Parts: sequence; structure tokens; C-alpha cells
Amino acid sequence: MSETTYLIRLAEDDDDFILGLIPRFVDFPLPNGRRRNECIEGIRADLVRHLDEQPPNSFIFVAEDEDGETVGFIHLQKTQDFFNHRTNCHVSDLAVSEEAEGTGVGKALLDHAYAWAREHKCQYVTIAVFPGNERARRTYESAGYDLDLCRMAKAVK
Repeated sequence: MSETTYLIRLAEDDDDFILGLIPRFVDFPLPNGRRRNECIEGIRADLVRHLDEQPPNSFIFVAEDEDGETVGFIHLQKTQDFFNHRTNCHVSDLAVSEEAEGTGVGKALLDHAYAWAREHKCQYVTIAVFPGNERARRTYESAGYDLDLCRMAKAVK
């Protein structure tokens, strides 16, 4: 079986495909207190801002398959490590179309993030994921990501 190759390019402000993948970010049991519609709207507003304004230290890449179809995207941000102040690459968002799930596009996007981080002399590639997003957690763990920090929350009532 041959491995599919993907073209990974910088996103353009008219890559509306990206916004169509937002519901994939909440397609699993959310933590207590998190509302699906609020998560979707928050992610949408953030991605629209990053696509429109293209702020420094924010880079969105799109993956295309061999037929030129967009199949996924990854949003990278240069951040500063809290503990040692070195530069890190944070995967802010990563989504794959339902049709392309399981074809290796997620791994290709993570490999791209790692290569990009090396090129930009980052210390770590970091990623945050909801505990209930088992599919994504398995993908990240199989790509060599380990638990670093665990963020916990308690609702204020």
C-alpha cells in the first residue's frame, strides 16, 4: 500500500474550508460546563481573526491531497515557554475532514509542525486537547507527544 503525500501550504484568507471543519473540534464528550455552541463560536471567532489579520507569530497551513482537495489544516503559533522563556511552537488548532480521517493527513500536519518548529529553532511543539477527544489524543500520542502540563478547571457559580 503506497503512502499518500500531501501538499501543505500557507492558508489564504479565502480558505473557507477551514471554517467548515470547526464542528469537528467538539465532536466528542466535552468537559463539564463546556457548551458546544460556545466552543464553536469561540474557535470560529479566533480562526476568522487569524485568517483576516494574519497576526505575527500565527501561521495557518492547509493540507491538500494528490487531487488538490483540501483535507485538513493546522494552526501554529510561536509562544514563549513560561519556565525558561524559550520559543515554542504551539499547535492551536488541527482538524482533518471526515472523509480524510485515518488516511495520514493528521500525521502529515503534525510532521509539518515539527519540521517548522525545528526550522524556527523552537524548544517544544505543544498542543492542548480536551480529555474526551480520544481520537485526537491517540493521534498525538502515536506521533510521540507526551503529557506535559495538565490544566484543571472548576466552575465558579
